[in-house]
Formats: sequence, C-alpha cells, structure tokens
Amino acid sequence: MKALIVYYSMSGNTEYAANELARMLGADTLRIEPKKAYPSSGARKILWGGKSAIMAEKPKLVPYTLHAEDYDTVIFGSPVWASNVAPPLRTFMAENGEALRGKRFAAFVCYLGGGGGKALEKLTKLLGVETLAAQAVLTEPLQNRQAAAEKLGAMCKALTE
Repeated sequence: MKALIVYYSMSGNTEYAANELARMLGADTLRIEPKKAYPSSGARKILWGGKSAIMAEKPKLVPYTLHAEDYDTVIFGSPVWASNVAPPLRTFMAENGEALRGKRFAAFVCYLGGGGGKALEKLTKLLGVETLAAQAVLTEPLQNRQAAAEKLGAMCKALTE
C-alpha cells in the first residue's frame, strides 16, 4: 500500500496526528493551506472558521503538487469546525476529484468540543463513497498522545489488513 496523508492543521493537533500516522504507515504527507489564513485565536477564530465550514466555503489554496497516480490510498486529516471538516479540505477534494477517483479513502479528525462523527459522515459523502477504509476521531492529540497513538494504531491495522 502506498498512502498519502492530505491534511490541514491550524493549532498543530492535526499536523501532529498526520505525522504520527505517516511514521506508522511509511506514508507521504501533503499539508494544504489556504491563501488567506484564518484567524487563529479568540472569538474571530470560532466565528470565522465556523461560518466558513457551515457555508461550505472553498478557499483558494497555496499552490501544492499532487501526484495522485503514485498512491492507492488517500487519508484525509482535519480539525472539526462546526461538525464539518475544515474548508481547505473541501477545496482540495473539489480540485482533485477526478485524480482521486478509484482511490481507497480513510480519514481522521481532531477536535476539542464534539462533532467528530458528523464531520466524518459529511466527509464520506463529499468523497462520494459508502464507507471509509479506516477512520479515527482524536481528542486533542497533542495533549492526549497515548490515546491518539492507540486510535492511529487501530487505523493502521485496518488499512494494512
């Protein structure tokens, strides 16, 4: 299995989980970033990010390189915003729908408050698949490293069996 982990991270939790999963699987990573950064603190962070997620916005991304043909599995990683994945992932999926066709998908989400299960359900629908090959909901992986490692390990096992 050759896997790519595509992720967006604002606070570092999703980046930490993506790097841990990449280490466990021997996968490559692709961090995506919006051209215009979201507010990263205070009420503006919650309001702006939540509005963007609820309105299903697709922000322009900083240029990236994707060689989708090199991978059979694509794993998405995202923080949970208003029970949704972060808008940069929505943009990535829209820009690369054709290139991702026929791939096996998995995903993990990181959250503090809730909505992780709903975010994964919505991501599955966005991808146009019935189910994900593996998934995990992680509660603040930077603060809960052992629990995150266990859930990511279970994801690895599901992906490699």
